[in-house]
Amino acid sequence: MNSAVIVAAGKSERMGPNIDKAFLSLGSKPVIAWSLLAFERCPDIDQIVLVIRKEQIQPAKGLATMFGISKLRTIIQGAGKRQDSVQCGLKEVDPDTRIVVVHDGARPCVTAELISETIKGAKRYGCAVAASHIWDTVKFVEKGMVVHHTLDREKLWAVATPQAFELPLLTRAYKAVNEQKATVTDDSAAVELIGEPVRLIEWKRPNIKITTAEDIPLAAAVMQIV
Repeated sequence: MNSAVIVAAGKSERMGPNIDKAFLSLGSKPVIAWSLLAFERCPDIDQIVLVIRKEQIQPAKGLATMFGISKLRTIIQGAGKRQDSVQCGLKEVDPDTRIVVVHDGARPCVTAELISETIKGAKRYGCAVAASHIWDTVKFVEKGMVVHHTLDREKLWAVATPQAFELPLLTRAYKAVNEQKATVTDDSAAVELIGEPVRLIEWKRPNIKITTAEDIPLAAAVMQIV
């Protein structure tokens, strides 16, 4: 069994006060609906766990009904940090889950094809995460606004979601995160923490994360839903 944990419990602080980016309109649907539909349509996904803010649980239930999200197992309240919300979701997946796919609900450009590619990679390597090569020149700044040195862009990759893992591996990784009281900004960093290799799945199409209001028209243009 392959399960998905979609996390959308963040405070959306960069969007401004009292704005939940997961429910902003993107074309004809809320942002979170696009991710839910991609996982619903993916033949390699058996069930979905949605982790969201407490006040959005009832709206999310209505949204799931409206768009026919039949694979939705449950909707639960998230926690303070993203890593805590992911762990809340992991506790809700079916015990028979072999592969778990974690995805940020704020990345609406995800496709069923990309989800399947990460699952295929996780089955072969233990984990596989969506990533794209960085072609911009990247500077390292120690402090202030003064460049310390330039990084070798040939070795730089931007990691996104979905990220797929064998469930026991990700569970063990997050146990280490908790024991070490570490902070990780994505799930593959937890796997790195226990010394396990992380395999990248190159994805050349834009995989925008909605962070500010300006990202909405960009995502719409990528998805051709302007």
